[in-house]
Amino acid sequence: MPGRQIGPLSGLKVIELAHIMAGPVCGLMLADMGADVIKVEKVPGGDDSRRFVPPLIEGEPAAYMMMNRNKRGIALNLKTEAGKAAVRRLLESADVVIENYRMGTMEKLGLGYEALRKVNPGLIYCEISGFGRTGPYAERGGFDLIAQGMSGLMSITGEGEGRPPVKVGAPVTDITAGIIGAMGVLAAYTHRLKTGEGQKVDTSLFEAGIVHTYWQSAICFATGETPLPIGSAHPLNAPYQAFPTKDGWINIGAANQANWERLLKAIDAPQLNDDPRFSANALRMQNLPALVDILNPIFRTRTTADWLERLASVGLPAGPVLSIPEMHRDPQALARGMVTEVAHSSAGPVKTIGLPIAFSGTPGGPQSGAPIFGEHTSEVLAEAGYAPAEIDAMLAEGAAAGH
Repeated sequence: MPGRQIGPLSGLKVIELAHIMAGPVCGLMLADMGADVIKVEKVPGGDDSRRFVPPLIEGEPAAYMMMNRNKRGIALNLKTEAGKAAVRRLLESADVVIENYRMGTMEKLGLGYEALRKVNPGLIYCEISGFGRTGPYAERGGFDLIAQGMSGLMSITGEGEGRPPVKVGAPVTDITAGIIGAMGVLAAYTHRLKTGEGQKVDTSLFEAGIVHTYWQSAICFATGETPLPIGSAHPLNAPYQAFPTKDGWINIGAANQANWERLLKAIDAPQLNDDPRFSANALRMQNLPALVDILNPIFRTRTTADWLERLASVGLPAGPVLSIPEMHRDPQALARGMVTEVAHSSAGPVKTIGLPIAFSGTPGGPQSGAPIFGEHTSEVLAEAGYAPAEIDAMLAEGAAAGH
């Protein structure tokens, strides 16, 4: 598998006992950086994201393929002793395990951290859950929608006070929890390289949502006031938001005094700097509705492309509001490898999102498509020391599935 031969984490063995999104994102980050990530799917059915359809690509679920490229796939029935024994054997030689089951599930399977560290003291055991493994909510299940609401994110997302709560369009707590989990794994791995000691890494969707409230929490801590949704605007700088143009929308980043003055030059409105309502950022924030009322008709006079050229000429950060297909075609996204293609064993060439980190010496990124159900079961079990007859027996009795 090419993906196991490159990247800064080449040689790191990861067992992914995770499903749907947060745990698989963690595994995806590690796999894209070169780790050998072995995804263990349940028998029967596999990862629940296999049923997030439509859409399908040549009969394979697009959602599953996005989250699980670069991984090898093995299917085991953890309700059988043989299935549990196989996972235990894999974990005895693993560097990392990722799991996002409900609290206590792994312990019931005999695969909890305390049991595994006795046979593999260097194991890094990453748990990603709804609310973390401590505290009064530790036993609750969690989904992105729930975490966005409870973390405060939905109270600051949307067009304004009194409107229905709105979640961030992407499952941001799932994705962020996966990235934080990967960061924790790498920190624990650095510690292990120094000491030989493994440890448990514990994060959650709830905490992943909370870290997105840095600005709003700073305001609340300082003032005691409750931050409210303000659309695309910034809670601390103005003007820093989306404006309608003649043919679309444009984001303007006039986030400090120098950029404010660049904006006035670009829109040919120097008189606004003499207006006592707008001469400093604090005043612009106090009078933001009035400022927006002035700027909206100005921006509607030109197309987005015209404004981007004009704003670039004065050095003001600005950008269009792109649709997802437009982003996929954007030359910068393509140049940075954020839209790429991998070969899937049954669906053929499949487009995917790239690794958002560039390494000068150990490049990573997507190398292979997501595994079909149980694609690497026999291969991985053989690497773990199972004889062909033992593998055939496990397949025949339903303790494993695949090839």
